[in-house]
Amino acid sequence: MDTLVFDIETKNFFTDPEVGWNNFEALKISAVGVYSYLQDKYFCFDEFELEKAAELFAASSLLIGFSINRYDIPVLNVHFLRIGGVSAVDLWGKSRLDILEEIEMDTGERVSLDKLSRANLGIGKDRHSAEAITLYKNGEIEELKKYCLQDVRLTKDLYDIYRRDRELLVPSKKTDELVKVAFGRASTRLLF
Repeated sequence: MDTLVFDIETKNFFTDPEVGWNNFEALKISAVGVYSYLQDKYFCFDEFELEKAAELFAASSLLIGFSINRYDIPVLNVHFLRIGGVSAVDLWGKSRLDILEEIEMDTGERVSLDKLSRANLGIGKDRHSAEAITLYKNGEIEELKKYCLQDVRLTKDLYDIYRRDRELLVPSKKTDELVKVAFGRASTRLLF
């Protein structure tokens, strides 16, 4: 079975009047970026390729991401279950490692992917998350995919450090001081 690192982008967000907070059913996917450890390859699926994405996810046993339990999984799961048939896959039944959730459990604070990447990788994001919706609305689909895959690459590189060292440098929300956070045994079951 495969281990996937992934990120999604949506056409809309909870703050849109027609959506409403935590209405995952109303969010529409514009892109799904994925890294497959088994294939050592990056993929990016647009809104018309969700069945292909579902097939890749169906063959996985571990899902890795940044804030996936609060956003990506609930949104993507709705779309995958709508596909039905052989391609239907329930993501809640997969083992998951949410890097942000791991940090939050240890520090009690949330941190952005950009700040965490800059602290551990020396590089950050090129764009702000909200720009993904604008890219979609402007028809800049290739730029949208590029943005989505950048988040996947950053998350994968952070996971590789997490997996290798069992720790990450996390900027304190109050002081921006870098704190070395060592992850305990509870997370060990989610390494491959």
